[in-house]
Amino acid sequence: MTQTGRFTLILATTLSIATFAAAQSPTEPPPSQRAILTVTGKGVQIYACQQAAAAVQWVFQAPEATLFNAANDPVGTHAAGPIWRSNDGSAVKGSLVQQSAAPEPGAVPWLLLKASATTGSGIMAKVEFIRRSDTHGGVSPSAGCDARHLNAVARVPYTAAYTFYSAKPEAKP
Repeated sequence: MTQTGRFTLILATTLSIATFAAAQSPTEPPPSQRAILTVTGKGVQIYACQQAAAAVQWVFQAPEATLFNAANDPVGTHAAGPIWRSNDGSAVKGSLVQQSAAPEPGAVPWLLLKASATTGSGIMAKVEFIRRSDTHGGVSPSAGCDARHLNAVARVPYTAAYTFYSAKPEAKP
């Protein structure tokens, strides 16, 4: 192979890697992580009309959703914390690492969260990262919050995919 050929190959490889890295979503977990569970959350994002700084505005309070597996069976819940609870008795609490705007207008952002606490011995006890993606709906209302409506609550329907990741090897029986 000629010197020019080697240079071209190295340049092409470098550009391919850079293009892949740029195309990867900022809400993707680290490469060492593997998906161990993917569910669909169906529920509401809850907002309260509150005085914030110099304006009255909708302020996010909490999510409230049921988690469904691919067969559309309920397998857990998602609530304030944020916490995801599995029907097997385990739970994981997450802390925000990264977010990016949803591709769909009117949809809550895509998120990457790191597990900050787990309970139980089921599937959620293995989780290291949580990704929220494929969101639909859930953004705060654009109207209805003013001085006359302080403390009003809005429950905005949403759906999202939640993928739970771990680098921990599976226990062998």
